[in-house]
Amino acid sequence: MSEIFEVLHRELIYVSYYFMIQLRQIALYWILGMVIGSLVSVFAKDAIHRAFDRIRDKKWGIWGVIPASLLGIASPLCMYGTIPIAASFSRHGMRHDWLAAFMMSSVLLNPQLIMYSTALGVTALVIRIVSSTICGIAAGIVVHIFYRDRPFFNFEGFAPRASHDTHPNLFLRFLFNLGRNIKATGLYFLLGVLLSALFQRYVPADGFACLFGKANEGFGVLMAATIGVPLYACGGGTIPLIREWLSMGMSMGSASAFMITGPATKITNLGALKIVLGLKRFLLYLAFVMVFSLVTGWIVNLIV
Repeated sequence: MSEIFEVLHRELIYVSYYFMIQLRQIALYWILGMVIGSLVSVFAKDAIHRAFDRIRDKKWGIWGVIPASLLGIASPLCMYGTIPIAASFSRHGMRHDWLAAFMMSSVLLNPQLIMYSTALGVTALVIRIVSSTICGIAAGIVVHIFYRDRPFFNFEGFAPRASHDTHPNLFLRFLFNLGRNIKATGLYFLLGVLLSALFQRYVPADGFACLFGKANEGFGVLMAATIGVPLYACGGGTIPLIREWLSMGMSMGSASAFMITGPATKITNLGALKIVLGLKRFLLYLAFVMVFSLVTGWIVNLIV
């Protein structure tokens, strides 16, 4: 029995050591992400949404999906915050292909997650921003082609939610927002660091690289896109995992596929999207996400 406790104690020391290393390496990015996200949410969110509303009457046609996708990435709201805003835009006559681009890119990325992703390196950061933008644009084009004369979304019953950022003192408003962000993501972030430490300790790097590396790029991208569905819970929580996977030999294409399917199929996002899409369009959405993530992963592996 004493030998068992000795082994457990030794393994706990090892995991704690790897945990602290990972935490020291990535904590700054999480803190900066919290701060940037709260600053955008408090001081720039309304301006971003007003900018999107102002393009409503522009005669840009299908080209409007490009600024719509970029503004979706700039928006700091989660999907449950984005849908009521999109419902308001729709009631005021916003085109549904532009809304699709805005919502798709908003699901995949936001200023806070961009800051987190700097921990993955410049290459991964650029790929994430570009692929998320293109995914939003592609979603808008698909809706334009197949739902040109029909509404794609059903926003009935959705209304803009009351903002939490109402304190008259701007500094306190920022601090309250920062506190909500820490509360919402802190546990997931620490869990991600713990999982990355466990991977570092117990998963052989060679075997992981064989499964998800470029030597097995076709199946590896498919596997990464698939595991993004159940594993993704919070953007900040997955950054330590992706960082560790890349160091263990995961190809950039596989990581790219995971970074698309993960947020796009997060359970809370799927619940909201099912309501506004209905079953048929919801299934089309899932198919679009999987196909886009696979194609993106394969292209990235060819380029990088």
